[in-house]
Amino acid sequence: MMKLHDPHAYTICRELDVIRRLLPLDGARVLELGCGNAEMTQAIAEHFPVAEIIATEVDQIQHARNLTRQDLPKVSFRAGGAEAIPEPDASFDVVMMFKSLHHVPVPLLDQALRETRRVLKPGGLAYISEPVFAGELNEILRLFHNEEQVRAAAFAAMQRGVDAGLLTLVEEVFFEIPVTYPDFETFEERVIHVTHTRHSLDEALYLAVRQRFMAGMTDEGATFSKPMRVDLLRRPVDFSA
Repeated sequence: MMKLHDPHAYTICRELDVIRRLLPLDGARVLELGCGNAEMTQAIAEHFPVAEIIATEVDQIQHARNLTRQDLPKVSFRAGGAEAIPEPDASFDVVMMFKSLHHVPVPLLDQALRETRRVLKPGGLAYISEPVFAGELNEILRLFHNEEQVRAAAFAAMQRGVDAGLLTLVEEVFFEIPVTYPDFETFEERVIHVTHTRHSLDEALYLAVRQRFMAGMTDEGATFSKPMRVDLLRRPVDFSA
């Protein structure tokens, strides 16, 4: 049974350890949807013997930055969203989404999952990693960017896809990632000023966010535990389109 949140099931680990346990990536052709700044793209390319990674991004500013990278020979960057994947049918062993499904417009979530199924080879795996709406970092973020409804909508779309037989649930994993910011300025740059979402904070809200952040500040920076959920889904081998 799929769960949006299970407070008793979390372990602290790196996401790469979760990936290593769940995914057969040796020689795999991988599609990453919503790669952002390609941080996870790079980690996958460097830590696993994949054949190729196609990494897509809908944010044109970030995509232009990604195209300037020359350090990832196994990676090709493409512009596009999960609801209209510019790739052929049954062409990938694995599709990965890291904190990106809930960024798909809610009316297009079902289409995004149909597209994910379409580009997977029969028996291929979809690894969908989503932040759980909980934790102290989330309490700071929700002051200016409350994602509770869109995250719930993304989860509901996955449930509909599984219930309809579009994809089958292989495993659901809950884990926590420690996240450290050396100072508030780094948090501001990485979170408030991201290019894919426009955050508008007036002076009072900015000060409230800063105060909440600084309450956790130490000489080593501010460390938060970020709860995550991974849904590992498979395209059925005998699914008839």
